[in-house]
Amino acid sequence: MTDSHAEGRCGWCGTDPLYVAYHDTEWGVPERDPRALWEKLVLDGFQAGLAWITILRKREGIRDAFDGFDPEIVARYDEADIERLLNDPRIIRSRAKINAAIRGAQIWLPMRDDGEDFSAWLWSFVGGEPIQTPYADYRQAPTQTDQSVAMAKALKKRGFNFCGPVIVYAFMQAVGMVNDHQTTCFRHAQVRAMASHG
Repeated sequence: MTDSHAEGRCGWCGTDPLYVAYHDTEWGVPERDPRALWEKLVLDGFQAGLAWITILRKREGIRDAFDGFDPEIVARYDEADIERLLNDPRIIRSRAKINAAIRGAQIWLPMRDDGEDFSAWLWSFVGGEPIQTPYADYRQAPTQTDQSVAMAKALKKRGFNFCGPVIVYAFMQAVGMVNDHQTTCFRHAQVRAMASHG
């Protein structure tokens, strides 16, 4: 079976079926669900220093190990949970990253309980709508922007970790705050069309 989109696809995803599926169905799609945004931020934090394909391959195992990224449960994790996670080969076994995920849940919950919409807060850094970029080649995209610097600073001020400007920009690309599909990619126009459906 030939892939009719292979030529008109962002160059970064290569030919790995998992990566291609992620590119074709998830990457760049505007995500507005507060819990899903928090999960993605945690996963991008886990990626620090690693290739994203590593996270994709482990994502289901990480989700399972972290109770489906339910903030109510993750926020209550104790030392026994941390030890359990450190011994779970399905995840990235970094105490610092595990602690950052737990801390993130402990910050996320009070924001929600105080009536603060995590999604609206994050989306405010791009004015509430996806930024449409004109790059013909994915390598033209920046690794960080003024918006990702501002978001990273705000997240750190709240107490989140593993959220520097480069990680945050990758997060913004993935959750559709920025449409960085190259203009030659069949998904660029599709994702652009989703922008106003928020």
